[in-house]
Amino acid sequence: MATDDISPLIKEKAPLILAEIKKAKSILLHCHPSPDPDSVGSALAMKFALEGMGKKATVIKGDSDIPQAFMHFPGAKDIVQKNFFEIDLKEFDLFIVLDGASLGMISHKGEVAFPSTLTVVVIDHHFTNAGFGKISLLEPSYPANCQIVFDLLKEWGVTMTPEIASNVFMGMYTDTGAFKFTGVNAHTFDVARQLVPYIPDLPRLISDMENFNTPGFMVFEGIALSNIKTFLGGKMVMAAVPNEAILSKKCVVGDVTIAETADELCIRLSAEDIRPSEVSSFLRTVPDWQIAVCAVETSPGSTRFSFRSGSKNIYDVSKLAASLGGGGHKFAAGLTLDMPIDQAVSAVVAKARELYNL
Repeated sequence: MATDDISPLIKEKAPLILAEIKKAKSILLHCHPSPDPDSVGSALAMKFALEGMGKKATVIKGDSDIPQAFMHFPGAKDIVQKNFFEIDLKEFDLFIVLDGASLGMISHKGEVAFPSTLTVVVIDHHFTNAGFGKISLLEPSYPANCQIVFDLLKEWGVTMTPEIASNVFMGMYTDTGAFKFTGVNAHTFDVARQLVPYIPDLPRLISDMENFNTPGFMVFEGIALSNIKTFLGGKMVMAAVPNEAILSKKCVVGDVTIAETADELCIRLSAEDIRPSEVSSFLRTVPDWQIAVCAVETSPGSTRFSFRSGSKNIYDVSKLAASLGGGGHKFAAGLTLDMPIDQAVSAVVAKARELYNL
């Protein structure tokens, strides 16, 4: 790999971050709420790298459980099942925040604050990140946070291992939409080329993640796709799922159980089955729908949104999410509003009309 391919900002910040790592005795890492493979992969790859330096590193799951589809990632079973407010920050002297665009992406469960004894380093690729660390490495030109991690490890002279390579590759593969999204370039493919020789069974690694849908998700997706409406002259499409729509299908947290007859199964949803990002990604494949949205009232009075820019990539959905307190990328963003779904949908549509002059 030509050294010029690495972002100058990464080359500038790499020795500063490494200096903080060398001073640290115990390092905290985390996964952001509703974690994706880029979050999990970044944290686990960094953990293995830090341990290779002789450091004690701990990954906490954060607000959400790690999806079962990612549990075959090397190291995933060792993630500590606690959120930010369930740990004693005095046990750590360095917190490396990976793929976290804001303090809210550390936890939604309270006001995130750091003791004076804890050094915070932020490594992220969301351009909405204002930087909240002693050192903030923010490189939005990179299509995946794991690609930043790879370049950092290269700058630090870390020896590549199957565990690091598998996690970095999965973060890159998913956050780039299998290398389809804007931002993917020759350097992205060169990084992937360097990772592949270290991964024992790459097809299996990908297949085990992609072929892990549950009956509950199929029910959720069916509900979402049966509740589609278009707005703004047909440029915005939204699959809106009220809380009562889920409950009316007898879908509540729990396992699959027998219903009234032995032949009828009542599929009960778990939190992991509610995946609005997969619905919005599917909606964006219709060429005329340029702003694809899935809204889910996850509990009465709280509505979660997933935004995708349409296949023509005309509208920057990160601006829409950020204007209402969320964040993300130009082509993929998210938001949670503490409103009933009808009120939340109206707020999003009104803001989109204002931002995009539609």
